[in-house]
Amino acid sequence: MPDSRLAAGDGRIHASAEIHPTAIVAAGATIGPDCRIGPFSQVGAAAVLEAGVSVGPHVVIEGHAHLGEGVQLSHGASIGLAPQDLKYKGEPTRTVIGARTMVREHATIHRGSVGGHGITTVGADCLIMVNAHVGHDCTLDHHVILANNVMLGGHVQIADTVFVGGGAALHQFVRIGRQSVIGGMSGVEADVIPFGAVLGNRARLTGLNLIGLKRRGFSRADIHQLRAVYRLLFRGAGVFQHRLAQAEAEYGAQPAVQEILAFIRGDSKRGLCRARRVAPLEEDDAEAQA
Repeated sequence: MPDSRLAAGDGRIHASAEIHPTAIVAAGATIGPDCRIGPFSQVGAAAVLEAGVSVGPHVVIEGHAHLGEGVQLSHGASIGLAPQDLKYKGEPTRTVIGARTMVREHATIHRGSVGGHGITTVGADCLIMVNAHVGHDCTLDHHVILANNVMLGGHVQIADTVFVGGGAALHQFVRIGRQSVIGGMSGVEADVIPFGAVLGNRARLTGLNLIGLKRRGFSRADIHQLRAVYRLLFRGAGVFQHRLAQAEAEYGAQPAVQEILAFIRGDSKRGLCRARRVAPLEEDDAEAQA
C-alpha cells in the first residue's frame, strides 16, 4: 500500500519528475521523484504520485487519488473519477493504488462513495488489463489480475492472488476468496470460496483452482485434503451447516481449510456460490489430475 511520505495538498513536484509540455498538472498535486507524465494527461489537485509512477498519454487522474511507488498507467486509463452512483454529491472520497500495480489501456478505477467505505483500493503488484472496470468502494488485495473487459460492480472484495478471466462480470457486494479463479465470460452473483474455481452464466463452482494451488507451492497432501473438504461441503448430502461442522471437526487443523470455513461464515450480502452438477466420470478425472 502507498505510505504517507507524500500527502495530498503538499503541492510539490520533484525536480526529477518529467512532465510533458501538453500535460496538465493542477496546482496542489504532489508528484514524487522520477515520475513521468505523458502527453495530454491530466492530474488533479488532490492527487499524490509516489516515486517512479509512470503515466502514459491521455490519462486522467482525478480526486483524492494516491498512487504508490512504480505504478504504471497506460494510454487512456482513468483513475479516481466520480462513482457511478446517483447518490454521490461530490464528497471527497478516495482512490488508492498500491506499489508496482499496472493499469493498462482505457481501464477505469472509480473513487469510493459515502454510502460505502469512502475509498476504492487496489493493492500492490496487481494487473488491471485493457478496458477493465473497478467500481466504487471495491477492495482488491495484492497480486490480483483482472483480464481484458472485466467488470466489477461496486463494493466487490477480492483477496490476494485471484485471477478473473476476460469479460467476467462480478455483481456488487460479491466477495472473492484468496487464490480463486473466475473463468472468462462468467457472471458471478455470489461469493466464491478461497481456492475455488467458478465458471458460467450464472457462475457455479466447478472445483478448486488446482493449477493455482500447485503454482503457489501447496503440497499434494494439502491439495487432496482441500479436495476432500470441497467434496464434503459441495457434493455431500444433508444439511449444509451439518457438513460445515463435519468439515471443521475432520479437517479444521489445516490452515487453508480454516480459511475456507472462516470465509463461508463471514458476513455476506450475496450468499455463497454453489457447485454445479457434474457427472461421476468428470469428477473422477479431476481427482486424478490433483
